[in-house]
Amino acid sequence: MFDYYDKVIAGIAGSILGGMLLGIVTALGMTTGLFAGTLVATLLVYDAMFRNPPLPATDPRVAASIVVWHVVLFAAAFAAYVG
Repeated sequence: MFDYYDKVIAGIAGSILGGMLLGIVTALGMTTGLFAGTLVATLLVYDAMFRNPPLPATDPRVAASIVVWHVVLFAAAFAAYVG
C-alpha cells in the first residue's frame, strides 16, 4: 500500500509536528522543539538519500536536494538559538 518513500515523507512530517508539539507542551520553547524535530527529520532524509537512494549518487539532483535540506536545517538552528 505505502511505498518506502511515502513512509519517509510521513516520518518527516511527523517529526516536525512532534517537534512543534514538544515545544508547545514543554518549557523548551517552540523554536527549540522545531529544531529537535528537524534533527530527527534530517536522520530520515539521510536514510532515504544515502542508504536507499531513489537516484544514483552522481545525479546533480541528489547534491542539490542535500544542499537545500541543509540550508533549511541551519536556518532552523539559527532561528532557535539566535532569534
